[in-house]
Amino acid sequence: MKTSCASVVLCLISSVILPTVAAAQSKPESPAASDTGFTSYVEFDGTTNSAGQEYVLSPNIGYNFTQHFGMDVMVPIYFATAAATTTSSSSSGSGLGNPALNLRWKFPGERLNYATVLTGAAPLGDKNLGVNTGHATFDWTNHIDHEFNQVKPFLEAGFSNTTWDTRQFVRPYTSYGFNTHFRGGAEVDVWKFITAGAAGYDIAPIGNQTLIPIGGHFGPNNHPGVSTHPGRGNSGSTSTNSTAVTGTSSLAEDYGYSAWVDASLTEYVDAEIGYTRSASFDLNSISFSLGFNLGKFVRRSK
Repeated sequence: MKTSCASVVLCLISSVILPTVAAAQSKPESPAASDTGFTSYVEFDGTTNSAGQEYVLSPNIGYNFTQHFGMDVMVPIYFATAAATTTSSSSSGSGLGNPALNLRWKFPGERLNYATVLTGAAPLGDKNLGVNTGHATFDWTNHIDHEFNQVKPFLEAGFSNTTWDTRQFVRPYTSYGFNTHFRGGAEVDVWKFITAGAAGYDIAPIGNQTLIPIGGHFGPNNHPGVSTHPGRGNSGSTSTNSTAVTGTSSLAEDYGYSAWVDASLTEYVDAEIGYTRSASFDLNSISFSLGFNLGKFVRRSK
């Protein structure tokens, strides 16, 4: 098991120092550059790997109060198919995920661009599907980047009590337990509306963890220190499709890397294809993402 002390220290440094540095370097945007008012974005993400296929439709609606602060609410809808194993057949299901509230701040600067997002989710999602741990969850992620001509390196650090999905990796499980998470990489403007990127990530859990498979029987049982409780969600309620797995911090530990290609198909539509290697779970995942900026479309249509 990797030591998480250094990760905790780095996360605290990033969370406390980076906002101060970026705020000191930020400068006001011109009124023309501000993007305030109603916002809405609809995104459909999918991941396929040896564990099965996971899809999530994420519509959100929000409001940007200033050029620096905005908020939105989101209710994801999951569609999952678990791959067949030697002891069980393929299974599938769908259901609502936990509704979430995102508070967003951004501070563009000459030397560094800084953004931070604080997310809270209520445990109201489908327990039978496995997308609800029975606990309220949160995440605080900090992001910095700087563009050098066509290359934009970035760094992210955060603290959470669950493992959140990304565009490149819709995970075949949900988790409950504190962790620090880090991601660093770069994006390159390849040609006109096409951007390519790559990043490494690390999730460093703190304390005991619980994992619940989404949609079936994905079982990270090869992790050390694992005990399995068939048919039980970690909240103690019966779950017809899920098997909660509890164990030490190493259970939810994960690290790996991703690569992707983005395309702005129109002013309102974005698409992405990607690949993620999860070293801890030994998963090679192919992903796609399709997004529609409904808020921008509505504002331009008036």
